[in-house]
Amino acid sequence: MTLPDGRKIYASLALLSALILTVGCSSMDKKSSGLEYEPQVRKSRAVEEEVGTLSSRLLEMLKIKGKVTDIAPMASSCDVDDSDTKKYRSVRHPWSIYDVDNKTLEKGMENLAAQLPKQGWRIVKDGPDASKNRNREILAVHTKTHTQMEATWRKRSEGDDPIISFAVYSRCFRDPGHSS
Repeated sequence: MTLPDGRKIYASLALLSALILTVGCSSMDKKSSGLEYEPQVRKSRAVEEEVGTLSSRLLEMLKIKGKVTDIAPMASSCDVDDSDTKKYRSVRHPWSIYDVDNKTLEKGMENLAAQLPKQGWRIVKDGPDASKNRNREILAVHTKTHTQMEATWRKRSEGDDPIISFAVYSRCFRDPGHSS
């Protein structure tokens, strides 16, 4: 496109974009992966075991009995801003405790909130989620491993049984043995 005085706007825009990208990239704190940290080199199996152990401890912290879903922690690709994203992995462990009443689940959430700091977790949020039911949600980060945890107590609603659902997941890491 040409302006009335004959200047080309495309060349100016291209130069401006290149300058913004150059300045933006050089002033960023992010590592080459595009994350705020440099992913450690670790074997997926070791991280799966670590996340599984932390999940087991979370169940113990609830101090309630109920049925627990039987899903193992699994590694999958981790979304990063690197040209070779397939080398980055993350382990996620979703699970739930159910087949108990709301009063018991409420006690479990109270126990969890009280025990997390004593067990090396930093609570980031403890309060209602954004749902219509305003379910209690606890978000925490394990201070040693940086593993993250989300626990949501979903109270009984139309036809649904009450449940506490968990999502426990690791930071991104590089698995030297994983190439696909």
